[in-house]
Amino acid sequence: MLIRTPSDLGTAIRSRRKELGLDQAALAKSIGASRQWVIGVERGRARAELGLVLRALDVLGIPLRTDAGTTPKSKAAVLPDVDIDAIVDAARKRQP
Repeated sequence: MLIRTPSDLGTAIRSRRKELGLDQAALAKSIGASRQWVIGVERGRARAELGLVLRALDVLGIPLRTDAGTTPKSKAAVLPDVDIDAIVDAARKRQP
């Protein structure tokens, strides 16, 4: 799952918590947070404390990684050069 918003993060945490058979109170206890904090994060609360979010991801076995240095900066970097004039000329030559 690609996480782009706090709501996406909350959905991922809730889904994984349920897969593991944990209730909100058990998750909260294992990361040192309150059940209300877990409820807020699962609802997409944007101001959740980052340290607790990272602990929750760790407890739930959700990896957090970035591929920022491995992707091209623009799509032009991965597309081959196209000579539109050559394509048009070739199409004109094929016409009877």
